[in-house]
Amino acid sequence: MHKLFLVYFVKFQATIHRGPMGFAVTLLNRQRMATIDKAWFEQTTARLSEMTCQNLVTHAPKHLPASLMKKIAARGSLSLTLVSNRQIRCLNRQWRSKDAATDVLSFPLNLEAPPAGLPWEIGEVIISVEKAIEQADSLGHSIERELAFLFVHGCLHILGFDHQTAREEKEMFKRQNEILAAADICR
Repeated sequence: MHKLFLVYFVKFQATIHRGPMGFAVTLLNRQRMATIDKAWFEQTTARLSEMTCQNLVTHAPKHLPASLMKKIAARGSLSLTLVSNRQIRCLNRQWRSKDAATDVLSFPLNLEAPPAGLPWEIGEVIISVEKAIEQADSLGHSIERELAFLFVHGCLHILGFDHQTAREEKEMFKRQNEILAAADICR
């Protein structure tokens, strides 16, 4: 087994409350392949949520006005689920007709604000911890960095970014790098 973190080897659920500028994250660990340091992951996803919102408010993309991003930062939430290769392969087959494990899946739900007082779930990010370990090993950086990258990548997909064209890829990957750097997460 790959040594990932030191603390938790059990399934857990945690709701990470938003900071002054970041959507809330509900974290679900549904895999048993690697141990996860729950405290580290809660702190990191909260910081990355805040850095993502700051980036998109400060440098608003054409498809996502700063005014909407401010509302998402103030009221929005998403769920992040950690799974195994087997679990993500099933989801990838079901939703994308691709019978293979992948590193991250994103499911955008709603970028239009519901009436005040109602929950605003903007989407769900699902990460294969096994795939993240494989990729971290092959790229020569930490699993922490890979999980952070995949979280930001999934969040940007939920917020309307894609990498189908060279231009889209350049924009999305530039933002990913800016967000990770702002959160002091580097290779």
